[in-house]
Amino acid sequence: MTDDTGPGGLGLRLSGTLLILAATLAGMVITAMWSLSQTHWTAHLDRAERAGVLIYGALSRGLAPPEGVSLTPLEGTDIARAERGEFSQISALPRPAYVTLAPILPDGTGGSGLQLAVISDGLQFRVADLPSRPGQRPEETLGQLTRLMARYCSHPQIIARPDTGDWQRVEAPEVWGCEAAPADLRLPAIGLALLALAVIFTLVTNTAARFTDFAAALAARRRLGGPESYAAEGPTELRAIVGAVNTYLEAERAQLAKRAVVLSGVSHDLGTPATRLRLRTALIEDDTLRARFEADIDKMSAIIESALTYTRAELNVEAPRELSLTALVEALVDDYRDMGQPVSLGTVEPVVLRGGQSLFTSRRGAQVVGGAHRVIVTARPVSIQRAVSNLVDNALKYGRRAELRLEATAETATITVEDESGMRSTEEIEALMAPFRRGANARSSDGIGLGLSIVSTIAMMHDGDLHFETAPHGLRAVFTIRRG
Repeated sequence: MTDDTGPGGLGLRLSGTLLILAATLAGMVITAMWSLSQTHWTAHLDRAERAGVLIYGALSRGLAPPEGVSLTPLEGTDIARAERGEFSQISALPRPAYVTLAPILPDGTGGSGLQLAVISDGLQFRVADLPSRPGQRPEETLGQLTRLMARYCSHPQIIARPDTGDWQRVEAPEVWGCEAAPADLRLPAIGLALLALAVIFTLVTNTAARFTDFAAALAARRRLGGPESYAAEGPTELRAIVGAVNTYLEAERAQLAKRAVVLSGVSHDLGTPATRLRLRTALIEDDTLRARFEADIDKMSAIIESALTYTRAELNVEAPRELSLTALVEALVDDYRDMGQPVSLGTVEPVVLRGGQSLFTSRRGAQVVGGAHRVIVTARPVSIQRAVSNLVDNALKYGRRAELRLEATAETATITVEDESGMRSTEEIEALMAPFRRGANARSSDGIGLGLSIVSTIAMMHDGDLHFETAPHGLRAVFTIRRG
């Protein structure tokens, strides 16, 4: 998604209606092609079957052959070859010569049998699969054979002789040859159906992908940032959603900016009175009273600065970038140590990466990655440092020490901060994540109750969360962010 205004598109209702109409039209065309081809082929095969029945009458009873069929008596050596069964050696046959023997037996009504061989240039016919029934007449059998011959594109000839006749050559290229076969539109119909399905599938998936891409871009906005407004591309419904989201984002930015301006103005306006108060406080001779005035002034300034920090976190003005979370945590721990604070970096158990099974063994390979490996994330370094610092400050304030650990998976990175506060109630500490909520020891410690709220906001900015667990000597804050 970009911040440019994209072209418009049809609505889902209209585009769906057009797709249904187009699919219906394509289905009608495909059905017509299939039906027309089936009808033509059925007529072609029926004609070949009728020709076979008439050819039997011409061979056995001397009747005239049907139209498109020629009968030629064999002569000389061809007769001898036919008598010996050497049909492939007969002259003027198609080459190569594939011989199919299909003798037809006489029936009980006086119909004579035929010695018959089919010579084709392309294949041998599976006469064993010809349909038959009890009492089937010889002419019907020959009709089934010629119907089978017409199914295939070849140039067959029949060499036949009735029980009481001479050898005849039967040729009928206009009946069962390739030239007589009608155009078969069934394969083009299947191709057209697949093309229509591919077009419909592409249009539907592209439309769905536009919604999915926008949802993914919006989901990653808080973690990775995004444009001020999104492109209004795709169907009407998606453009309406994008427009509503853009309006919401604009209103949210304006509201947060106005809040920051107000707080900045208040902070600026309070600066002068606070300075005057400090100067006047210095004139107070009572040290105890003067210290109380100065503490109140410092607390007032801290409230304003914390509110500004929380608002800046909500504004999400820092651009994310790739950084080493390991280096950031180590540097933060070193800074606290330099100040003499009891902050330590705990060791992490080695990460074991399991591989897949080998083709030659059922054992899985494994690789051990040491705990000192670098954890690279895409995040906002200043915000992450502020969040971890707040957790460490809370641990030092309420738990005397802080121990940090950094763990990572392929998708997330987790920083834990463990203290020695002696607390066992995670519900109480998680309730303090609401803005301006402070614990029971609020009077004896500094702070205004925004620290955990800022940490929680920063975690959500990085598509993560903040929660607390019970530790052996206190509580453990678990700060998780997504790495990508």
